[in-house]
Amino acid sequence: MACTLAAVTDGVILQVGGLHPTAERELATTYGAVRLPSGPERAAFLDERGADVTVAVTGAGMDAELIGALPRLAAVINLGVGYDSVDVAALKPRGIALSNTPDVLTDCVADLAVGGLIDVFRGLSASDRFVRRGEWAAGRKFPLQRRVSGARVGILGLGRIGRAIAHRLEAFGCTVAYHNRRRVDDVPYAYAATPVELAHDADAVIVVTPGGTGTQALVSAEVIAALGPDGYLVNVARGSVVDQDALVTALTTGALGGAALDVFTDEPRVPEELFALDNVVLLPHIGSATVETREAMAQLVLSNLERFLADGTLVTPVPL
Repeated sequence: MACTLAAVTDGVILQVGGLHPTAERELATTYGAVRLPSGPERAAFLDERGADVTVAVTGAGMDAELIGALPRLAAVINLGVGYDSVDVAALKPRGIALSNTPDVLTDCVADLAVGGLIDVFRGLSASDRFVRRGEWAAGRKFPLQRRVSGARVGILGLGRIGRAIAHRLEAFGCTVAYHNRRRVDDVPYAYAATPVELAHDADAVIVVTPGGTGTQALVSAEVIAALGPDGYLVNVARGSVVDQDALVTALTTGALGGAALDVFTDEPRVPEELFALDNVVLLPHIGSATVETREAMAQLVLSNLERFLADGTLVTPVPL
C-alpha cells in the first residue's frame, strides 16, 4: 500500500549511486538525503534505516532486493530516460511511482547517433589512428570509405530520439525507414513490419529502442545477417537490445560492414575482439554526456522530487 503524502514528507530520501554534482548537492543541502553505502555497510544501513526511506533518487538502478528492503518506499526518481535498471515488477504491486528524465537528452543522443553513423561510414576514428601511427607520413593511403549523404537508414524505435535522428538525416538526403511495435501515423517515413525487413532494405540501422525484457536481443543474428557485409549498425540504446555474441562474430568475420557502439551488454566491459577492428567505433556510453544535458537532467530529477514531496505527483511519471 502506498504511503500517505504526510508520511512521505516525514521520511528519509535515499540517494542510490552517484548522481550529477548539482543533484547530489541539492539532495544533501535542501532535502537532507542520505546516500546508500556500499559493501558491508549497506546491509547494516538497510536494517537500521531502510524502514524510514520513502523516496529514492537513483542513477544506478534499483533491484527487487533493494526495493523490498524499503517498506515505506513511495517513489523512485530515476536519473536517465532509460529505466530498465529499475525492477519495475517490484514497484507495481506496491503502487510505487517512478519518474525518468525524457526530452532533455533527446538532442544530444540524436547528435551522437548521427555522429557515430558519420564516423563509421567515413572512417573518422580509424583515419585519426592512421595519421597518429605515422602511416600517412610514410606515404600510405587511407582506404576509401562510404558516403553518408543519400544512404538508406533504418531507425529501430521511432520515439522522441528516433524522430530527432530522422530529422537530422533528412538534411543529408537520406532515405529513412523505421520499425516500431506499432506504426506511427504522422511521419513520412516508410514502415517496416519487422526488424529483419528494416535491416534488409537499409545501408545502416540505428538502434534507439528502450532496454528491458521486451527488447532483449531484438537485433538478432537474423537482423545482422540482413544488413550484411555492406551494412552498418549504430547502437545508442542499450547493449541488451543487440545479440552481442552474434554482432562480434559478424564483425570479426566480415559478415557485417561495421558498427558504432555507445552501449554494451556488460558495461564497462567491451568485447576485446573489437579493439583491433578499424570498422568499429567504440564509445563509453556518452549519449547524454554533455555539460548542458546532464545539468538539465539533474534539474529535472530535482523538479520531480520537489513535486512529489509537494503533492504526491511527478513532473515526468513513467506509466507502470
